[in-house]
Amino acid sequence: MTRIPRVVVAAPSSDAGKTSVTTGLVAALTARGLTVSPHKVGPDYIDPGYHGLAAGRPGRNLDPWLVGEERIAPLLLHGARGADLAVVEGVMGLFDGATHPTVEPGFASTAHVAGLLRAPVVLVVDASSQARSVAALVHGFATFDPSVRLGGVILNRVGSDRHEAILRAALGAAGVPVLGAIRRLETLHTPSRHLGLVPAAERSAEAVATVRRLGEVVADGVDLTAVLRLAGTAPDVAAQPWDPAAEVTPTGGRPRIAVAGGPAFTFGYAENAELLAAAGAEVVTVDPLRDEALPEGTDGLVVGGGFPEVYAAELSANETLRADVAALAARGAPVAAECAGLLYLARELDGVPMCGVLDVATAMAPRLTLGYRAAVATTGSVLAAAGTRVRGHEFHRTHADPPAGPSPAWQWGATAREGFVQGGVHASYLHLNWAGTPGVAQRFVTACTPAVRSETARAHR
Repeated sequence: MTRIPRVVVAAPSSDAGKTSVTTGLVAALTARGLTVSPHKVGPDYIDPGYHGLAAGRPGRNLDPWLVGEERIAPLLLHGARGADLAVVEGVMGLFDGATHPTVEPGFASTAHVAGLLRAPVVLVVDASSQARSVAALVHGFATFDPSVRLGGVILNRVGSDRHEAILRAALGAAGVPVLGAIRRLETLHTPSRHLGLVPAAERSAEAVATVRRLGEVVADGVDLTAVLRLAGTAPDVAAQPWDPAAEVTPTGGRPRIAVAGGPAFTFGYAENAELLAAAGAEVVTVDPLRDEALPEGTDGLVVGGGFPEVYAAELSANETLRADVAALAARGAPVAAECAGLLYLARELDGVPMCGVLDVATAMAPRLTLGYRAAVATTGSVLAAAGTRVRGHEFHRTHADPPAGPSPAWQWGATAREGFVQGGVHASYLHLNWAGTPGVAQRFVTACTPAVRSETARAHR
């Protein structure tokens, strides 16, 4: 049994202000001198960046689809090592989950994760267009599922003192405590683009200022003592912290694996790099916008998600790094590319030259591709043996032509084949949290070890 105070921040629907309130709550509690562990339900990469900026430690995801129900509590405890409490932001509406034929309705929803964590829920309600009706709304959410403990409400976008008084009076009859009220602030917002909020890592000083201001707003409008009291009512967790060292076996040779970072490649799960290190790798960072070469002695490369389409011209202008990446792949070195990584390895992105590792043209698409995928590896690769089953997600507004190579990476459904396996390269739009399939990290590190690399290099001569 492990003790960690915790609270889940949810909402009736998307766009109620969950991310702003959660980020502000983490910032306000941190400013009080507390160590806060921030988490996000679902596969979102951007919100955890703001949480992490507010907390001064990584924001982590909790997604039963990607990692399995049994790992949710252990992953929370892993992220919360040394913390005073954990704050978990929900996804979509409280009861909205995966819409996939293999799972029950509500799977991977905020309510589902709150139940797995046995955590009380704070409901953020957009009060901008309602008054007394707020009581009916909150009453419905409080009683819809008796297993979900709704511990309080934070009213967001309140218009005036009178508006707040009406809302509080109505909710007094509903029996759910009001933990705070936040006014409409037209000047305080986080900028968005085609995949949602602009990542905190790209906004630097502006993001820091926004997070600080959110903390001030929440500190002014929310009873932080009441939130802490509620978090403290969460019972002990009947689990032990997730340990990457228990999931993999260290390989010999300590291969050096470069992981793409910087403003163009901000999407990644912290557990992936932790598993690489636990499997024996030395993990180093390379910024394709600024670094002119891969780190000396690079044995393998991981290029995750992000926004290369926003930085296409700058990425293309870094010709020496593009050539270095192409040479690494030509030698048969392991290269794992997800989504943005696929775009970077392609021949071109929106007509601008990229690394040319894959003979693929990529470009912006008219619509967003988003959803969970139950996939099977169709070709053996540095990540997975043929036939390996994984659960991942897609999140992109670009397309690849062709969408799959002669040796596709994955298949889902009856006919959908996607991605590329070419030599030591595995490139796909599918995002994975390797905590759900730690064998992926083990296999990749093994492929990067000097002995295996030498054998691969001989095969490519």
